[in-house]
Amino acid sequence: MTTNSPIPYPFVAIVGQEDLKTSLILNVINPGLSGVLIRGEKGTAKSTAVRALADLLPEIEVVDGDPFQSDPRDPRAMAPDALARHLAGERLPVRRRKVRVVELPVSATEDRVIGTIDLETALKEGRKVIEPGLLAAAHRGILYVDEVNLLDDHVVDVLLDSAAMGVNTIEREGVSLSHPARFTLIGTMNPEEGELRPQLLDRFGLCVQVEGLTDPARRVEVVKRRAAFEDDPAAFAERWAGETEKTRQAIAAAIAAYPRVKASDAILYAIADRSLKLGVDGHRSDIVMLKAAKALAAWAGRDEVSDADVDAAAALALAHRVRRRPFEGIVREGGREKGEG
Repeated sequence: MTTNSPIPYPFVAIVGQEDLKTSLILNVINPGLSGVLIRGEKGTAKSTAVRALADLLPEIEVVDGDPFQSDPRDPRAMAPDALARHLAGERLPVRRRKVRVVELPVSATEDRVIGTIDLETALKEGRKVIEPGLLAAAHRGILYVDEVNLLDDHVVDVLLDSAAMGVNTIEREGVSLSHPARFTLIGTMNPEEGELRPQLLDRFGLCVQVEGLTDPARRVEVVKRRAAFEDDPAAFAERWAGETEKTRQAIAAAIAAYPRVKASDAILYAIADRSLKLGVDGHRSDIVMLKAAKALAAWAGRDEVSDADVDAAAALALAHRVRRRPFEGIVREGGREKGEG
């Protein structure tokens, strides 16, 4: 299902949670980061931040009536039917809309996630007719999985594979169909309710651990803002409209700037050094750190990755991948970011 609250809590009004907010924005700048896992106790603004994020994003163009959210300007982001119409010279109908947050329930089955093929039609008529799943609905949007640690492991595997490859493949009785499934994957979990397997944990590009605020003044500010929002959501959103628009424009600028950001060989060696020092297995951490560092540079309005970008990227990309402690100064103490309660 998709979120349908008419007025979301403003992203910029969330108190604290800087690492949380930054990790979400970085995944919007480059969805190739493979998402973010947000770990923390209940009541730490995890869901609020995710739902508020979509309101910051620029509107997108989609093929009107297409259930796969095909991009009418980019054949690489078109589902098979839209692509066939495009290649045949048809002028595809276009409409603009907000980016969607698609929520995946804990009880979701594999068929509900990836979709199903109408096998009878395929065999009798030779046509591949599919019932789109949640991955189709999430294409070019945000796929939000609350309590991801409680999902069936196989469903999590499907999600992470699609997030990494940008493609979803539906197969049944020898019939298969693939469609683009590029989305920002965001998972939240309370570690007290169980952990993810290490192999799955590693597939999330970034990881943030959040806790409630310990400063009384900031906790009071959280309560005041939430009460004001609940009393009059429209007035509260209007109060933050200027800051929201400023952040929205900054995100759009960073998305446009990202392809121009460069990283020197010295930066690449610095990234490799951090992974090696922490004993991180494989090369995924290096790739994620590079992407995150470039996104941080774009977010800061720079076209060159700095050492500070690498440090910040390491704090978000390595905390859930290390095999030994301490973090040798690369990841901040405990990998935690104090934030909103």
